[in-house]
Amino acid sequence: MFVRHFPSSKLNNFRKIEPYFCRRISKPSKSPQVVYACNIRINTLAREGKLQSARKVFDEMSQRDVVSWNSMITAYWQNGYLNESKKLFVSMPERTVVSWNSMIAGCVENDCIDDANMYFSTMPERNISSWNAMISGYVKHGMVEEAARLFDEMPKKNVISYTAMIDGYMKKGEIDKARSLFDRTPLKNEVSWTVMISGYVENECFDEAKDLFQKMPAKNKNVAAMTAMVVGYCKEGRMKEGRILFDGILSKDSVAYNAMISGYAQNGCSEEALKLLAEMFRMSFRPDQSSCASVLSACAALASTLVGRQTHAVVIKLGVDSNVSVCNALITMYSKCGSIFECELAFELITSPDLVSWNTIIAAFAQHGLYEKAVAYLEQMVLRGCEPDGITFLSLFSACAHVGLVSESISWFDSMMKKYKITPRPEHYSCLIDILGRAGQLDKAYNIIQEMPVDADLAAWGALLAGCRAHSNVELGQLAGEKVMELGGDSSGPYIMLSNIYAEAGMWGEVTRVRGLMKEHGIKKQPAYSWMEIENKVHYFLGGDLSHPNIQEIRTALKQMNLQMKFQEKVLDFTDFYFLDELKCTCN
Repeated sequence: MFVRHFPSSKLNNFRKIEPYFCRRISKPSKSPQVVYACNIRINTLAREGKLQSARKVFDEMSQRDVVSWNSMITAYWQNGYLNESKKLFVSMPERTVVSWNSMIAGCVENDCIDDANMYFSTMPERNISSWNAMISGYVKHGMVEEAARLFDEMPKKNVISYTAMIDGYMKKGEIDKARSLFDRTPLKNEVSWTVMISGYVENECFDEAKDLFQKMPAKNKNVAAMTAMVVGYCKEGRMKEGRILFDGILSKDSVAYNAMISGYAQNGCSEEALKLLAEMFRMSFRPDQSSCASVLSACAALASTLVGRQTHAVVIKLGVDSNVSVCNALITMYSKCGSIFECELAFELITSPDLVSWNTIIAAFAQHGLYEKAVAYLEQMVLRGCEPDGITFLSLFSACAHVGLVSESISWFDSMMKKYKITPRPEHYSCLIDILGRAGQLDKAYNIIQEMPVDADLAAWGALLAGCRAHSNVELGQLAGEKVMELGGDSSGPYIMLSNIYAEAGMWGEVTRVRGLMKEHGIKKQPAYSWMEIENKVHYFLGGDLSHPNIQEIRTALKQMNLQMKFQEKVLDFTDFYFLDELKCTCN
């Protein structure tokens, strides 16, 4: 930090000779050159994290100047040893405003805002950096009102003061105050513009961000401002425009790459995210923890075990495999790829699991129908002092649905409300209705809809409709279907289910009516598709499409599997019906 106080011309000259000077300081010397060289040595060792060696150089100096003390004080707090900085500060023979400012910055950096305020209040004199350090500290800790009070009291402000307050207002969501202050900022620099644009993006004000970016002087359009706009485009789902802007960044850095990769992953462009990660490595940039988690999410969306494991290897190489967010993404990725054993291994890497970690591993077991394992992890979660939330119970309901545990699901629903004081959301009711519907308890499911504290949504009525379709309940199915249509569902699923309910009951006039409603609302049945990966090659299958080169072998294997199922469980032959039905839907 304090190397900047030395003239750059001298700095280069002394880089080679300063170790020599520092080795020979056992003999008393008052040479400014020796002091200067030792100060540089202290800073160099501190940057490398070698605090004991830095302190040894400091202790062996026969003469020290204030820069020596400041360098050692800063070295301690920058490496997390704030108490050592405090001890050294007290023993300083002479303190300058830079010394006090360093302690304020150290307290802020180590989350001791009250101590920072104490140093600020007791320092004999302040300069503009003192005020800015304290204002930035308050902003960092969300104490925007205190920061504003200091800002108003400042005898003199500069662009850093204004920018810090703009950042504070934006973090608090006070957009109008931030913009008013931005407009009053004299001599705006690139940081001012970037903070304001980033604030707009973070507060979901993309149009305002875009307008300000267009007004931004060309000389100030740095990589940070352009990256902020890339994030904005990605949030809006405008990936093509975001990529054009990204490609226009002349000096891309790792932050820009990480932003674009995360944007691709969040918008379902998994393959593009992986391609950009490969490009990032070719450009010798290092992905951060956020982009690693995003890439793992992309692997999960692709359900590609091979690519997922390759990405996992990259994560290990980067040394971020124990990061909580990365481990959570690993759990999800392996779960989506069907590798439940690896999910547990990834979870065990987390030393201090947070609520998201517990929910992720419970969801993984729930998705694979492993109810007992999901419950076991819930019990561990509670024992380790982490209270479940609504998402936890959604996973438990999912596990119950997979194995048809009706009474258990009702018991968990009651426990959620009574024991954990969690107010059920519409999605909780929808899950319970789905479980009851699957089990054929349609009257109970309908009663829950009637007793809900809020109006049942599309998901709740859709779950009831699915149950009616499975158990051929025409009366309730008609009611649920009409409700789904009223709520404006644009999926073909409910229409098809209702049509099939009528068809099974021989109500062909109603079948025609429902089909007519589909055409009237412009709803078309989208053919289903699936894919699988074999020997690093992905095979796609579209419903009704018989063009796969191995279609005959596939159909033969399906028939053989069906015969075995038929022999063991007397299941009806579905193979020919499936292909013919999907082919008709595709042709229509």
